[in-house]
Amino acid sequence: MTIGVLKEPASEARVSILPEAVIALIKAGHQVWVEQGAGELAFASDGQFEKAGAEVLTRGKIWQADCILCIQHPEAMPMEQLSQKILIGIFQPLYHKALMDQWAKAGITCFSLDMLPRTTRAQSMDVLSSQANIAGYKAVLLAAATYPRYFPLFMTAAGSIAPAKVLVLGAGVAGLQSIATARRLGAVVEVFDTRPAVKEEVKSLGGKFIEVEGAADPSQAGGYAVEQSEEFKQRQQQKIAESIAKADIVITTAQIPGKAAPVLVTDYMLDAMRDGSVIIDLAAATGGNTTKTENNKTIRYKGVTIIGNSKLAATLPSDASKLYGKNIQQFLTLITGEAGVVKLNWEDDLVKGACITHDHTLVHERVKAL
Repeated sequence: MTIGVLKEPASEARVSILPEAVIALIKAGHQVWVEQGAGELAFASDGQFEKAGAEVLTRGKIWQADCILCIQHPEAMPMEQLSQKILIGIFQPLYHKALMDQWAKAGITCFSLDMLPRTTRAQSMDVLSSQANIAGYKAVLLAAATYPRYFPLFMTAAGSIAPAKVLVLGAGVAGLQSIATARRLGAVVEVFDTRPAVKEEVKSLGGKFIEVEGAADPSQAGGYAVEQSEEFKQRQQQKIAESIAKADIVITTAQIPGKAAPVLVTDYMLDAMRDGSVIIDLAAATGGNTTKTENNKTIRYKGVTIIGNSKLAATLPSDASKLYGKNIQQFLTLITGEAGVVKLNWEDDLVKGACITHDHTLVHERVKAL
């Protein structure tokens, strides 16, 4: 199979695969084409791709590949050329149904890896986890760089400095990495999540788990948060309000697939935070977890700095691309047989779960139901 790697839009620093992944794909029987300059922002030059065995070509040529790799939605797609092509990336189809309809009509077989079932078997292909891990790490570093005080406890001849108090809302992959990173920097960390099952993980990382009784069962949500009752939301807000009034740093990560992010931090909670406090909202792309969040913007609300950033993973483009490329390699192994020939097993829950369009049809049941 011929695999084409697109250069991402100017706002995206990552690339789908690095030269090291090219070597592995060629060994698996594939031919790899890379668009000119695709890896520049991830510090992978055209020369490095060529040395690994890839052909570096123009964008027009890349569209002729059997399988096209990207991260974001590709710009200026020549729809008339894409019938029977495979397109793999992170396309958020639950928020872009009209675009998925266009791709279905064009005859594209689209696999959106953010839709993979989040099972043990899918872990090696889980792009959401690999990228969220980076985002959680970078969120704390960004908070530390923005916060006007120290993170750790300091005892000096000039006096003592109390450690920063960090509140993490959501203990998924990004949240857990935020906890671990904040603890390494010496902060005191409290954590809120609607899933009681994460309590032990939080405690193992040194965080204090804030428990609210009566949460809806999240076991069928594939690792995500779920909608809660109004009664639970009221108890939840009271608990969060108590913790946020004491917090110096808040990292928010709560998202619900296909819906706006739940608002966890209200105006009156923001009013209770002390001057100099910082909020990093990782749910900014779907509306944010605070009432004041704006995606990819920094807002000052009274004395609180609110940073809405849905692209933190791309700020570490080399490692983010490396991990994304590993996920891609594993998924390509799943959908190809010997000598790199495409072999789609529609009985496989991972193939079925990630496929959005195929054979001129929108096939994913959740996307169709929108």
